[in-house]
Amino acid sequence: MPRQTINPYNNEVLKTFDDATDQEIDAAITTADKLYYEMKHQTIQDRAKTLHMIAQGIRDHSQELAEIATREMGKLIGESKGEVELCAIIADYFADHAEEFLQPTTIESQVHGEAKVYKHATGVILAVEPWNFPYYQIMRVFAPNFMVGNPMILRDAANIPWSAQAFADTVLEAGAPKGALTNVFMSYDQVADVIADPRIQGVALTGSERGGSSVAEEAGKNLKKSTLELGGQDVFVVLDDANMEDVNNIAWRARLYNAGQVCTSSKRFIVMDNVYDEFLENLKKNFAAVKPGDPMDPATTLAPMNTKKAKEKLQKQVDEAVAAGAVVAYGNESYDLPGQFFMPTILTNISLDNPAARTEMFGPVAQVYKVRSEEEAIDLANHSQYGLGGIVFSGDAKHGEEVATQIETGMVFVNNFMASLPELPFGGVKNSGYGRELSELGLMAFVNEQLVVTADGPDMHNMAGGLVTPDA
Repeated sequence: MPRQTINPYNNEVLKTFDDATDQEIDAAITTADKLYYEMKHQTIQDRAKTLHMIAQGIRDHSQELAEIATREMGKLIGESKGEVELCAIIADYFADHAEEFLQPTTIESQVHGEAKVYKHATGVILAVEPWNFPYYQIMRVFAPNFMVGNPMILRDAANIPWSAQAFADTVLEAGAPKGALTNVFMSYDQVADVIADPRIQGVALTGSERGGSSVAEEAGKNLKKSTLELGGQDVFVVLDDANMEDVNNIAWRARLYNAGQVCTSSKRFIVMDNVYDEFLENLKKNFAAVKPGDPMDPATTLAPMNTKKAKEKLQKQVDEAVAAGAVVAYGNESYDLPGQFFMPTILTNISLDNPAARTEMFGPVAQVYKVRSEEEAIDLANHSQYGLGGIVFSGDAKHGEEVATQIETGMVFVNNFMASLPELPFGGVKNSGYGRELSELGLMAFVNEQLVVTADGPDMHNMAGGLVTPDA
């Protein structure tokens, strides 16, 4: 079935793309696998030059790429431009630092001689990526793996085929060798077949719990390494001594950026009772001040959601929460607009047995909780099957850090907006997945860390000590 690019602002069908045949998928893997062996004989300095060229190519096409993402996925044009630039920043970062990160590591050991860990490529990687950041999600897997020497096959979300192909074309046009990044429009059944292919050595997925579970099952069955970045119910904790001016300025942005369609956006606002009323009133004011409209217009401050299906799912979640006792403190009304707009909504009085307390709401809906102690705030923050990111605001940054370390997530930002930068590891725990992307940790996700021990001759002392026997 052809994939369609549908503009969520006006519901217009912009483009269609045909799914790949099994033969086309096999050809893509063959090309990537051939490149893997060729890259073994290429210097990392040469790959760095190419990745810098890719960064420049992305910047050269920044306006075009941003407009495609906005028309196809619906995000604000300013957000799209920021995403494109972040991709270039990530490419430059790994081009500049990968050689240092991939140097052999010497180990102090009792063994006679020298013990080193070398970092080698493993082979072709499959990346299964979502729609909410059409370019960034690709680049944060592609850039480190390109520097390692692992070619990448991309299976992107079905509703952003134009963005996926435009990005892959830009990378190739900028100088990447054929097979370094190949976008393939494949079905979920075909994804399983690709994971099983012996030429594929790992799979990285960003997406839903259901998708992550399916991919992890296929990867485990075929003994392939996987990394998963899944959903989140990220907290925004406001302690009793927080700077409320900063809190009020950042809270609404943390929820409404990308129309709230971010795994790491703040979804549960946990607020101390002495500042709760002030927080809630300011959140209402800021939600009421947004301007829905054409996301191509810089004056627009609320984008539509990405699809009709996503909007309907979010409305169903809100309805279920209200039926279970949640109170609508603001929003939950309709806009008189043709696109997939969802009015920013605030829910309060959410009991722990309310389905909203354990559900990721992927859109502009904020859950606000009142607590009476830091211990209650931490317990509530950890009362979730997810553990991706979070934010803590405290008048004392060091104390905020102490609280942050008690929250069961992969990432916490203190007194600041959560940000994704190439030097910072990205990932979570619990049902939010496993593994890390970006930073040196992300670079090592699909690396063979090979131990090489070099000695002039047998170490009889260690052999006699029982570490190894001469005739073992």
